[in-house]
Amino acid sequence: MTSPQVASAAFAGYARKLVGLLAEAAGAVHDADRGRVRIGAVSTASEYVLPRLIASFARLHPQVELSLSVLPRAELFALAVDHQLDVVLAGRPPRGSGLLTRARRANRLVVVGRPGAVGDPLTSTWLLTAIGSGTRDTTLALLTRLQAAPPLLTLGTSGAAVAAAGQGLGVTLVHEEAARAQLESGDLMAYPVSGTPLDRPWHLCTTPEPTAATRLLLRHVCDPDLVGAAAFHTRLRPQG
Repeated sequence: MTSPQVASAAFAGYARKLVGLLAEAAGAVHDADRGRVRIGAVSTASEYVLPRLIASFARLHPQVELSLSVLPRAELFALAVDHQLDVVLAGRPPRGSGLLTRARRANRLVVVGRPGAVGDPLTSTWLLTAIGSGTRDTTLALLTRLQAAPPLLTLGTSGAAVAAAGQGLGVTLVHEEAARAQLESGDLMAYPVSGTPLDRPWHLCTTPEPTAATRLLLRHVCDPDLVGAAAFHTRLRPQG
């Protein structure tokens, strides 16, 4: 016999999905250029990847209503599965989720620090993003694989970790785009650490049947004539 707690949890899951489907249906009844797209993104992508793409799309399609949720990747994928987000920009979706990667863009994780401020990176302080961050999980997995146990300092966002690295507080594993300006100016340098840089492409993910407005957005961000070098590359493969 099913316990009340299990039954309540199952009901809550169905209720969340129903609410998401109703919201999705409300947006789907409009033409593509008058619909709604609920975007979800991890913090780094929302700061360094999305602004240019959203700005150019909004200029061409001002009648499309855009919303953005910035959350840890696990929460984003859960919301997408429940149809409460139309498209997610993050890493690869989890297996078994049923979400599809519609497009990808190259991205690397590099270890950066202030020039001359770090001796052996594996004994220096490592600056971490918040709990739940994919970058944090990747950093800890890398250190475990290298059998390294350096001091750790959690700072929250990638921007905070990069800023702290620039002040000489330690090194951080970061999306290259988040530190590009500092690397080009010489305020930061990439430190050679075994196993890095790591290829971690950005994935644009949806449910199997995206709305017309969502498909319009996907076509836009994959068109180099519209977004230049920021363009994603189309791809369709189930991840679960």
